Amino acid sequence: MVSLFNLKAGRLGYSLFPKTKRYAVGFVDLNPSHFDSSLQSLILCRLLASEISKPQTNCTANYLVNSCGLSPEGAVSASERVKLRSLERSDSILALLRNRGFSATQISKLVRLCPQLLVTNPEKTLLPKLEFFTSLGASKDDLAKIIASSPAVLSVSLQKRIKPTCHFLMNLLPKKNFVVFLKNGGTRILLEGHSKNVAPNIEILGELGMPQSCISLLLAHFPSSLTRNPENFGTVVDEVKQMGFDMEKSVSVSAIKALCSSNSKSIWRRNCEAYKRWGWSEDDVLSAFKRFPQCMTKSEKKIMQVMEFLVNKMGWQAGVINKYPVIVALSLEKRIIPRCSVVEVLISKGLIKEIQNVNLYSLLNPVEKYFLKRFVARYTDEVPQLLSVYQGRVKVEDV
Repeated sequence: MVSLFNLKAGRLGYSLFPKTKRYAVGFVDLNPSHFDSSLQSLILCRLLASEISKPQTNCTANYLVNSCGLSPEGAVSASERVKLRSLERSDSILALLRNRGFSATQISKLVRLCPQLLVTNPEKTLLPKLEFFTSLGASKDDLAKIIASSPAVLSVSLQKRIKPTCHFLMNLLPKKNFVVFLKNGGTRILLEGHSKNVAPNIEILGELGMPQSCISLLLAHFPSSLTRNPENFGTVVDEVKQMGFDMEKSVSVSAIKALCSSNSKSIWRRNCEAYKRWGWSEDDVLSAFKRFPQCMTKSEKKIMQVMEFLVNKMGWQAGVINKYPVIVALSLEKRIIPRCSVVEVLISKGLIKEIQNVNLYSLLNPVEKYFLKRFVARYTDEVPQLLSVYQGRVKVEDV
């Protein structure tokens, strides 16, 4: 009779146990004659509790699909982290984001990464943070991109974390660079605060003679470098000094950034071996790094592609590239190949005697305006199709 009563109660949606005895199920009667019915009641209780929660989960998932643009799979995943109790509040949050310039795609990404946003107070929690970032100089477009890429920043306290950290940083960053700082991943510092790692690391730089202008440069463009453990960061800075970098010059900032990645040692070894395949020595690698530290942060594949094209196809000596390592960072498809195609035509027409007469840096590094003036415009009369070759509309062999 007991199990029958429980089954009927379950079907009617009643509680299976009196409120005053809600934990009685933990003391199941182990008498064999009652064991089966007690166990069935326990299983039924758990199944019923699960079924009761499904409508709420389904409601949340449906809302995430229909109002926020999530995929069904993404909605189910997100609904496990948040339960919407007031759709009116969630609607007001979405309306606020749209009014602040967030696109449908950005809102979808924001909700997928941080669904808890939909249960915050829009006027007391969300709006003040958006207004604060706007007061720092962030435009609607900038702020939408920053928040969509790092939605967790909306989950930390404005008064206890964001404002104190920003006030500390404002002593180091000109206001015009604050948005640059946020775009380059500075929100990570806002999440963890400045006291743990950033302030001690900045103190290390100051003690080693780095001027505030260089510290500001590092903070604005490579903020993640300053989030390293101070002990590890100090080791990196000492290594940069031992390589011969002047801490008062901005190139030391690029060197610190290059050596601050979690896998910088393995990247260095791979890239060093790549350059050695083209005849560079250890000293050549270090020399190139001191001129342009980013040459050691590119992928091994990119290094090999650039060297293969410039040395084997075009005919420059590998040592020339060592003198101008910035070339390795240039786009092969958008910069190097189009400009070298122009040179190939000029050589074929006898307007340039040989490749060694072309200064590689003067060819590849200048902005387009000066390249066109020096290598295209002056030869237009002799080779009318030269601009078309540069633009990729005419092949070299067809001129």
